[in-house]
Amino acid sequence: MNNPAILIIDDEAQIRRLLEITLESNGFKVESAETAKEGLRIAANHPPDLIILDLGLPDENGHSVLKKLREWYTKPIIILSVQSSEDDIVKALYNGANDYLVKPFRTGELLARIRSALRGAANEENNPLIDAGDLQIDLAARTVKKNNEIVKLTATEYKLISLLAQHEGKVLTHQYLLREVWGPGYINQSQYLRVFIAQLRKKVEADANRPEHILTESGVGYRFIAKE
Repeated sequence: MNNPAILIIDDEAQIRRLLEITLESNGFKVESAETAKEGLRIAANHPPDLIILDLGLPDENGHSVLKKLREWYTKPIIILSVQSSEDDIVKALYNGANDYLVKPFRTGELLARIRSALRGAANEENNPLIDAGDLQIDLAARTVKKNNEIVKLTATEYKLISLLAQHEGKVLTHQYLLREVWGPGYINQSQYLRVFIAQLRKKVEADANRPEHILTESGVGYRFIAKE
């Protein structure tokens, strides 16, 4: 993607300036807004490729803004906030955020999360073959290869890894994964998820104890990462 456009919605002038300098120097086009109202207007008139959203806005709660955006906006949204409670993180991810970073943040990590979210969005839109370095996931053929060798997966294991990979870079909550893979009656059965994630890691990771693809977001869920 050439020069993706990013919208920053944050009321802190110093943060906006830091983000503008960092993102523009890394080839992104940037627009910014200091209020929810302004951010929603810009997003509607000039839909960006990705939105960075603060939760502590002066005119409206960021969770409410996120819900409004997700009524029509389908591209990645990354939350950047001082609010660090597990409840806030889970709520934002449940309401459609792709990722969540807590201030203060490292610019290198933010850039990596942005690039990962943009790759994941591109995969969802138009790529039936997900190339994750040593792993290749063919959504059309429903196969997974590790170092060009077919990995034998159960139907549930395949559904789980394909769901994670299609949202590459995005944190998927425990409840979301349980609902999508096993059904709404299983959203409290987190032991199912732990068992199958452990099985998957043994099959697809070089070292299941030090996973590089299926990462744990403690207390929240899991994230799939492709190797560069």
